[in-house]
Amino acid sequence: MGETTSANGSAGKKSGISAEIPAVALPLAVEPTEIASNIIYHAQYSPHFSPFKFEPEQAYYATADSVRDRLIKQWNDTYLHYHKVNPKQTYYLSMEYLQGRALTNAIGNLDVQDAYFEALKKLGHELEEIVEQEKDAALGNGGLGRLASCFLDSMATLNLPAWGYGLRYRYGLFKQRISKAGQEEIAEDWLEKFSPWEIARHDIIFPVRFFGRVEVLETGSRKWVGGEVIQALAYDVPIPGYKTKNTNSLRLWEAKAGAEDFNLFQFNDGQYESAAQLHSSAQQICAVLYPGDATESGKLLRLKQQFFLCSASLQDIIVRFKERNEGNRAVEWSDFPTKVAVQLNDTHPTLAIPELMRLLMDEEGLGWDDAWGITTRTIAYTNHTVLPEALEKWSQSVMWKLLPRHMEIIEEIDKRFIALIQSTRPDLESKISSIRILDHNPQKPVVRMANLCVVVAHTVNGVAQLHSDILKSELFADYVSIWPSKFQNKTNGITPRRWLRFCSPELSDIITKWLKTDKWVTSLDLLTELRQTFLEALQTEWESAKMANKQRLAQYIKRVTGVTIDPNTLFDIQVKRIHEYKRQLLNILGTVYRYKKLKEMTSDDRKKVTPRTIMIGGKAFATYTNAKRIVKLVNDVGAIVNSDPEVNSYLKVVFVPNYNVSVAEMLIPGSELSQHISTAGMEASGTSNMKFALNGCLIIGTLDGANVEIREEIGEDNFFLFGAQAEEVSQLRKDRENGLFKPDPRFEEAKQFIRSGAFGSYDYNPLLDSLEGNSGYGRGDYFLVGHDFPSYIDTQAKVDEAYKDRKRWIKMSILSTAGSGKFSSDRTISQYAKEIWNIKDCVVP
Repeated sequence: MGETTSANGSAGKKSGISAEIPAVALPLAVEPTEIASNIIYHAQYSPHFSPFKFEPEQAYYATADSVRDRLIKQWNDTYLHYHKVNPKQTYYLSMEYLQGRALTNAIGNLDVQDAYFEALKKLGHELEEIVEQEKDAALGNGGLGRLASCFLDSMATLNLPAWGYGLRYRYGLFKQRISKAGQEEIAEDWLEKFSPWEIARHDIIFPVRFFGRVEVLETGSRKWVGGEVIQALAYDVPIPGYKTKNTNSLRLWEAKAGAEDFNLFQFNDGQYESAAQLHSSAQQICAVLYPGDATESGKLLRLKQQFFLCSASLQDIIVRFKERNEGNRAVEWSDFPTKVAVQLNDTHPTLAIPELMRLLMDEEGLGWDDAWGITTRTIAYTNHTVLPEALEKWSQSVMWKLLPRHMEIIEEIDKRFIALIQSTRPDLESKISSIRILDHNPQKPVVRMANLCVVVAHTVNGVAQLHSDILKSELFADYVSIWPSKFQNKTNGITPRRWLRFCSPELSDIITKWLKTDKWVTSLDLLTELRQTFLEALQTEWESAKMANKQRLAQYIKRVTGVTIDPNTLFDIQVKRIHEYKRQLLNILGTVYRYKKLKEMTSDDRKKVTPRTIMIGGKAFATYTNAKRIVKLVNDVGAIVNSDPEVNSYLKVVFVPNYNVSVAEMLIPGSELSQHISTAGMEASGTSNMKFALNGCLIIGTLDGANVEIREEIGEDNFFLFGAQAEEVSQLRKDRENGLFKPDPRFEEAKQFIRSGAFGSYDYNPLLDSLEGNSGYGRGDYFLVGHDFPSYIDTQAKVDEAYKDRKRWIKMSILSTAGSGKFSSDRTISQYAKEIWNIKDCVVP
């Protein structure tokens, strides 16, 4: 097709569809002019808005439709290829996926960024502005969800036959707004219009039952009947691999009730709510991620969500298994584990275990032993936490009410497990009450989901070496003695595509130039070669790329907070879920101490100080009071510090609102120091630490989670270490209880400064009281903020000194990137594929 005159990029042109570029459907276009035609075609013939409008929002949807054309072709080819080859396939079950924006990632993985940049230019738009129109998919909250999304990217890039299953949350967790009162939560609006990346599969719909009762049939088999039945409708999101034809799926379930569930008689009788009761019940299931569970109805809803995900996904997996084996006259169920691997991402999808047993026995007619053999060879479990409150325990009465058949199955698994211990391990008899699945404590009888996972799964893995060691030596020690080969470590990883190649193009271009190849994007170990290259020219280019990212970040901060920050200051960032164990409180107390010392200095002394901009971001769970107090404190400190003319050129404090993937893609490339300062032994892995390190940002941190391995890889001299070590923590807590802790005067000074009202009249005593006393609920400084404070302050002083030596700092920054090769999710997923799932690549020809 010949070149047509490009549309003029004036503002007047932007609002309307270009008449100069013909609207032609060219779904597989690769040339900019043809792509522009395809975009215009979608604007006119796949319209979502009034005709003739072509402002950035309309241009975004039309561009997304155009990219999706290409994805659908690859998607269909992948689906057909897997169907034909019938490889063993992994199904990844997760309550969360934190996908981020899809447009940049899709055109990057398809390797058509430049063509789309040019095509949009012809239509009078800038790609950067169009990308900004997309709202992040609100399907997750923190590291658990982002890890799942990195894993999906790696599965597709490695051409592995693997799918994700999740829920399609309409309102997400929440959108964070910061006001004078602190954090406010409002519903996410990512589906307010629609998402162009999902496709409803109206032919893929499964019934999911709740409540009801168990009937015993004449044959002796059992059947779950009655209760309420809600339909699970599949929405598929394409997951393209990087420069590969394989395009996998993330299948999200939406809960629906049908027309037959609408009671017309009641409606016409004025009983509007009861007429649509099942519709309302269905809407609640996928309304919100992690609905508050302080009430009985909140607990029921969370359990409904978990079961809804497990039941719909397993029914779908079984249908696909049967379809692919329909050439055989009878389904060979013993082949199921040779064709299907199911991975449980934390304990949320644990109900997949009794549900797979139920489907095999009650629906497919298998006996207990066959169903048990299949289930235990199919399901594997990833543990993500050692925090006791995060290891799910469900009330037995709630479970009996909602899932009576599943409780029968869990009871039987528990009974057989106890019999196994009694017959093979009499030495563990005294431990049975703590390792069994059902806790019959008369005050609060519960089902321990982690115990169920460990008993049934063929493999249990932790997510960093330290975390896996703690699981084996402490949390699951008794199980390790029964099944020593069941436990593995799989250190987490991140996708280098989203977290360097696409979010920091300047830095990644420099890496490609100096390595003389861009193969590092899929072979991240190649980054080690940067260690050989310390030429002045590389350091100069590196510093200017970091500065460009800092300037971009400064513009963003000005836009969203109104605060002006200086790119020549040290950018110090801590972004993650707000939680006491992650110790944002330690960071802000250190900041308060820094501010107080600056105030006490002479103006000449201040000039010798390393100027710093401290940024903190993250969401506090809506009902987590102390976390919300921390958010308020950071904002109150910022309000005073940033408007203090004596110090605000040496210190700024910014709370970055509504932290999500897109915000991270702005913050991480622009950061120079990042804080990963959790109490040692409490963070399973952390993955933002890997993202910062990959982007040449130095870490101040404790020996916790993956920090241990990052420090090993990048070199101890390039990591600012402080704080107690994991093996010291329990003794330090005992010492505290026995009144042996002596607080550092600087720690007392910082707390007293807050209590003095220096940052406003809000009463911070309840927050600071958690750091006081030696024991008691919510007291006694469980997370050792006071113990680690002096070491933290001393290490921050070392950071200030190091930053003054620009050459040394840039060298450390390069070494940080050079040592990040291990932390690619491609490496992690290759290990899962070989060592847990036993699946192989299945390349689309």
